[in-house]
Amino acid sequence: MAASQVASADGYQPSDSAPALVEVTRWTGFYANAGVGYGMWSASTTTHDGGRCVSCAKTDHSGKGWLGQVGLGYDYQFSNRIVGGVLVNYAFSDIQGRTNDAVFTTAKTSNDSTWAVGARLGWLMTPDVLNYLIVGYTHTHFDGAPLHNSYTGDQLPGAQLHGYKAGGWFIGGGLEVAMRDGWFWRTEARFADYGKKARLETGISPVFELQFDPVVGTATSEIVYKFDWGR
Repeated sequence: MAASQVASADGYQPSDSAPALVEVTRWTGFYANAGVGYGMWSASTTTHDGGRCVSCAKTDHSGKGWLGQVGLGYDYQFSNRIVGGVLVNYAFSDIQGRTNDAVFTTAKTSNDSTWAVGARLGWLMTPDVLNYLIVGYTHTHFDGAPLHNSYTGDQLPGAQLHGYKAGGWFIGGGLEVAMRDGWFWRTEARFADYGKKARLETGISPVFELQFDPVVGTATSEIVYKFDWGR
């Protein structure tokens, strides 16, 4: 009471309000993410006819285009610096390029869908900024398309480049920043290798096998919402 009177006499009034609480970023919890990005692929190919090499020299093909990505994941903060987690995501895309058999046909092809499961491990540079590495398994699809004459550009009636789908591995890294109320912003780059697999060219004689060996690189910017941020 005396201290209060002295404070009043000196012109200071005691405050009845509690100290302001500072929100602490929580990285542990389930989350959903969605974003957009850009991708590029390249593929070295050779052309075969029933196991016999028709064009043995490797031909390089490539494509580029946009993608959208959605996903789910779970993170766990092991210490004040280390965060680890697991994730699954799906990307729909139109990363379009062109292939040819190095003989007389050509076709457009697009990397149109990909899914992935993986794990990430990160280092908190500050309580709100996570720098991380990511690795996992991925499966992708390239669509088929009508074949055209490489020299005239005319479509070959009934001739078709078949689609490609295969599994492989991916590795990448990113940066994630806490904003507020459970919202985070993430930017990420990945590299994926799917291995060599034959793509048939049918409707022509002879039927060719295009040995397609793609690698894909992507970069995305995403919004993340962590469901457990307030716990």
